[in-house]
Amino acid sequence: MSTGDLLSIEPVELKFPFELKKQISCSLQLSNKTDSYVAFKVKTTNPKKYCVRPNAGIVLPRSTCDVIVTMQAQKEAPPDLQCKDKFLLQSVKTHDGATAKDINAEMFNKESGHIVEECKLRVLYVSPPQPPSPVPEGSDEGSSPRGSVSENGNANGAEFSNASRAFGERSEPQEKSPEAKSLISKLTEEKNNAIQLNSKLRQELELLRREGNKNRATVSFMFVIFVGILGIVLGYLMKK
Repeated sequence: MSTGDLLSIEPVELKFPFELKKQISCSLQLSNKTDSYVAFKVKTTNPKKYCVRPNAGIVLPRSTCDVIVTMQAQKEAPPDLQCKDKFLLQSVKTHDGATAKDINAEMFNKESGHIVEECKLRVLYVSPPQPPSPVPEGSDEGSSPRGSVSENGNANGAEFSNASRAFGERSEPQEKSPEAKSLISKLTEEKNNAIQLNSKLRQELELLRREGNKNRATVSFMFVIFVGILGIVLGYLMKK
């Protein structure tokens, strides 16, 4: 952090995680330490390479302002990631109620008697963070090829979960293969046909049962009539 009479600047070194063909940004925070309006302006030795937003502005009394510095995508990396670019941040008190539209070059002219505070900022290129390297299998001393086992003989729960998930991922494509879909469709069709045939047989069986009951009722009625006639005939013969 750079602490001046007007502004506190953090950080004083612009660190860019350098990557080829990629825009990279970093931020500055300007804190107004006074009860006055403070105007600031940012300059750089390589204006075509960097974009500063805002490159000029007003920091209200006892407040902060963020400045974003963006480095354009670079096609080549400098030797040993060394960068000679520099930034200069100038600040000066201004009248109350001032806005960014009121800022002009004359405000930062020391020869005109203005008290201008300046802070030089360096540019540093740093290597981008590397992803964590995977742990090679069997790196633990004395580990079993089947994985670690706890003292009570139970396999590690996380490893079992991972193995189950991996097995499910391998099995899922097979379940959705064209052969499986064709077999499932064929079995479903046969099941529907069997259900329809079963329903038809039930209807025919019920119809036969009803016809059988009807026939048995007719036979019983004829038998009663026959017995009655036989009784009349026997009675008539006995009278004779």
